[in-house]
Amino acid sequence: MRGYLARKTVIYGLTFVVAVTLNWLIPRLMPGDPVQRMVARAAVQHPETIAAMTAYYERTFGLDLPLWQQYLNYWAALFRGDLGTSVWLFPAPVAQVVLDAVPYTLGIMIPAILLSFVIGNSVGAMAARSGWLDNVALPVGYLITAMPYMWLAILLAWGLGVALGWFPVAGGYDFGMVPQWSWAFAGDLLQHWVLPFLSLFLVSLGGWAIGMRNLIIYELESDYANYLSALGAPRRLVRRYAFRNAMLPQITGLALQLGTILGGALVTEIVFAYPGLGKLVLSAIQNQDFFLLQGTLLFVVIGVLLANFVIDIVYVLVDPRTRTGLTGATS
Repeated sequence: MRGYLARKTVIYGLTFVVAVTLNWLIPRLMPGDPVQRMVARAAVQHPETIAAMTAYYERTFGLDLPLWQQYLNYWAALFRGDLGTSVWLFPAPVAQVVLDAVPYTLGIMIPAILLSFVIGNSVGAMAARSGWLDNVALPVGYLITAMPYMWLAILLAWGLGVALGWFPVAGGYDFGMVPQWSWAFAGDLLQHWVLPFLSLFLVSLGGWAIGMRNLIIYELESDYANYLSALGAPRRLVRRYAFRNAMLPQITGLALQLGTILGGALVTEIVFAYPGLGKLVLSAIQNQDFFLLQGTLLFVVIGVLLANFVIDIVYVLVDPRTRTGLTGATS
């Protein structure tokens, strides 16, 4: 187990280095100059003032240095927890801007991932042995899971927000409210949370249900299930073994789906103008804010790598064959 953890730590460490390097490089390949955008935003006409402001901003952001030195400075600042200063919200620190947005993204992502995984797998397992559920729920699941996150978000905003008026369709809370610890603000926050959450939850739910239903049917028709039935084992016991074996590919699928779900969350936030990381990425691109863009994507990279690492550990704990393999490799 210790060797397995060491190997995984090295692999994820190398992946982190490559991801951070690409995260630093990609914003610099984008067209446009953030310093010139800041100078233009100041609406200054005097050439000497423009030159002085350009030199000041380049020194402030470290853009007057060679690229290799900017790269090394970026890593050094990263180890100090310094993600730079936002161009768009100058002089706000990027770390603070990102930390303000992270709770909104996690608030819709974590419940959507956990609830869709648990409920989807349960519905799929029941559909494998229930004719009416298989004929009714699964076609609906196919339809919903085939929809892009953005398209379903627009449908929900129109149906439940505009047509029925049940939920607000934009923002994380009412524009007339100030964030504070109060029941009124919490209720308003919950109302704005429902539609972005439903967009992620419904698309993921159908996928898990369909996958589990197919896996359960495959497991129930496998040799070990037929052998157990021939020995007179209760049908409930056979189904329990089938469910446990079917969960392993689903856990692997969860690790592979994290990046997709996160991408869906970013797009959904843009549709609902939800103040999470997705809206922050869009604002950073629109304002050519290199530092805010790489800071936001850095949080995304760290989140995906940490989640995959945890799932790798969980997989070892729930799959006895993996534990046996590790024990054999150690001995």
